[in-house]
Amino acid sequence: MPREHVAQVFSRQADACGRLGSPLYAALLARVAQDVRDSGPCAGAVMGYEDSGHDAALPLRFMAAVNSLALTGRAPEVAAHFPSAGGEFDPGHPDAAWPALLAAVTAHPEWVADWLTRPPQTNEVGRAHLLVAGLLHSVPTAQRPIRLFELGSSAGLNLRAEQFRYSADDFAWGPVDSAVRLTGVWEGEVPDWLRAGAERHQALRIVERRGCDPAPIDPLSSDGALALRAYVWPDQVARMRRLDGALAIAAKVPATVEAAGAAEFLSAVELEPGTLTVVWHSVMQQYVAPEEWALVRGELDRLGRSATAEAGFVYVSFEPRAVDGEQAFWLALRDGAGPERLLARAQPHGVPARWPVARG
Repeated sequence: MPREHVAQVFSRQADACGRLGSPLYAALLARVAQDVRDSGPCAGAVMGYEDSGHDAALPLRFMAAVNSLALTGRAPEVAAHFPSAGGEFDPGHPDAAWPALLAAVTAHPEWVADWLTRPPQTNEVGRAHLLVAGLLHSVPTAQRPIRLFELGSSAGLNLRAEQFRYSADDFAWGPVDSAVRLTGVWEGEVPDWLRAGAERHQALRIVERRGCDPAPIDPLSSDGALALRAYVWPDQVARMRRLDGALAIAAKVPATVEAAGAAEFLSAVELEPGTLTVVWHSVMQQYVAPEEWALVRGELDRLGRSATAEAGFVYVSFEPRAVDGEQAFWLALRDGAGPERLLARAQPHGVPARWPVARG
């Protein structure tokens, strides 16, 4: 990948971070982009690791490396500017950490290189409310056991989604004492279909929690927890609090994440009478090769065709797509072999979702 293209990748991610509420990363990534153009220390660190299969992966991996240095105490000068590491962020000088970042990258080349070989592992807890919304909408009765399967699970935190508390204005659902509290999950009016589902289900009965990931993370290990924390943007403290709560819940509620590709994983899934089988994924399709995704679609179609009233199947996804010429992140649901419905759109990190939508 030419150097200028790499610089543009970092510039685009800087713009995305600015739009998504991280002025710290927006400023630092813009400086990294210029440093790449100038053949500085950052260029020396990232060139050679740019063939990730998806452009956004490179800046995300690079900043995770820097953030992990701050979180582990290896770069205290960086940590001083990162709220997630106990530091203070000055909005008036968003790139104040730049000299410390350059020094850290220069001092820890092997550490940075190791993180650049890892796949991005966000496991964003903020997207869990979209999965729960889909479940509340589609589970027919409160007694129906749910088998939950997730593609691209990372650490499987969202396999525990019904253990979180969700609220927006006069709407709330989930355990009142949950360690994860997602507030303001809907922008504007909460849709009637969600209110009806919440009234129908005071709780969800999930009897199986399984996921897959090419490189799963153990959320109960120190290395796994560090990897998850490193991918949270440091000036977004609410996201870090949600992650910490989800890690606490993961220690109490078991789930299994297999080291497998999505198509291979789905090929072993069969519907079971008396249960509802749900397959879910969020912002992971972009990391899957097109030829494998074609196999995934084939497996989803197989499960949809197999669905009956006794052995149900629901497919829920939250992925970017173009609708009426506009690119956005959409919550979509398909019940059995029925047509896909768009239920809502949301920010990439999940909160807030927006209703109504033009269709669905």
